[in-house]
Amino acid sequence: MKINITKKHLIGTAIGFISPVIFLPIVLFTLALINDYPFSFFWNQFVEYSEFTSKYISLALISNLMWFYIFLNKEEYQISRGIIFAMFCFIPYMIYVNLLS
Repeated sequence: MKINITKKHLIGTAIGFISPVIFLPIVLFTLALINDYPFSFFWNQFVEYSEFTSKYISLALISNLMWFYIFLNKEEYQISRGIIFAMFCFIPYMIYVNLLS
């Protein structure tokens, strides 16, 4: 089986890794506004407590679904595959945080 990785796959993977990094502070800021806590409270939970880290990353990964459907509707299937691949790359870290920490 030949694996053919194109430039579009790499673009999708980059989008899949960068989008949650950008969206994570937005998620934490939204939670701070809704719960009437300071942003630093949620940021410290994310950084210091492993039980919250996985939950907040999961919320940030929702942003990848937006990109996935945009590129899927434009029939850019290689970029969509790259985004899904990037989401799967987060799974080992989340398993590590939940089960081994």
